[in-house]
Amino acid sequence: MQLLSLIGKKTYQKHGFLQNGTRVPLTGVVVSGNFVTQIKTADKEGYNSLQLGIGINKKAKKRIVNHGKKAGLENTPRFLKEIIVDDVEGATLGSEINFKEIFAPGDLVDVTGTSKGKGWAGGVKRYGFKGGPKTHGQSDRHRAPGSIGQGTTPGRVYRGKKMAGRMGTDTVTVKNLEVVSVTDDGVLLIKGLVPGFVGSFVVVKKTGENKKHVDLYSEPQEAPVQESETTPAQDSPASVVEAAPAVEPETPEVKEKVKEEVVEDAKS
Repeated sequence: MQLLSLIGKKTYQKHGFLQNGTRVPLTGVVVSGNFVTQIKTADKEGYNSLQLGIGINKKAKKRIVNHGKKAGLENTPRFLKEIIVDDVEGATLGSEINFKEIFAPGDLVDVTGTSKGKGWAGGVKRYGFKGGPKTHGQSDRHRAPGSIGQGTTPGRVYRGKKMAGRMGTDTVTVKNLEVVSVTDDGVLLIKGLVPGFVGSFVVVKKTGENKKHVDLYSEPQEAPVQESETTPAQDSPASVVEAAPAVEPETPEVKEKVKEEVVEDAKS
């Protein structure tokens, strides 16, 4: 079984630095917790595939809950996705996929997700229209779509004409992104931006490997200072404090005694 895709959850976006000093944008995608919820074989369904599930759905319908129980899962997955594979040999129903066997730093991946919804948008924002002239009295034509067709022939607007409309919530695939780092808790640090909002699910597919990969820079960790089991040196502060004579309090009797000693020393 050669599985090249996993379901991930977009968790955060930040930036970082590579070992050569290049500053890069990073997107954290959690790919741990992928379970096999269904196995399809060529003998029964006509093709080989694995259905993967991730997350926890607390408000799932009864048929989805039963589907998860059939796979031997304690919690019902929140997101399900079918991945086509060459063969299903070695796959076990209800088992967790080890992400470290699939992804490594330097891998090239394609990330598929649902883009953010942007509501109703005009042609300039939606398709990148140039807009109208900004001089010669054109005060209201800057972002207008312009002509939408010919005249009497054909006498209508062709289907699929790019115009204003609802933008976003489309299935988008961003290709040739690089996995910069893979953490032990299952977070892929991908160089670049991936579709969707923070908290949405995406599908990460391995497509190749970057032979000129540069590792992510990380702060060097200082080694912990080990306490010595030997006795402190003679000139250490602790030994000096212990060896220092006790100082008597300055009472009137002590002051008088010191004064008499000074007078006798002067006479002698």
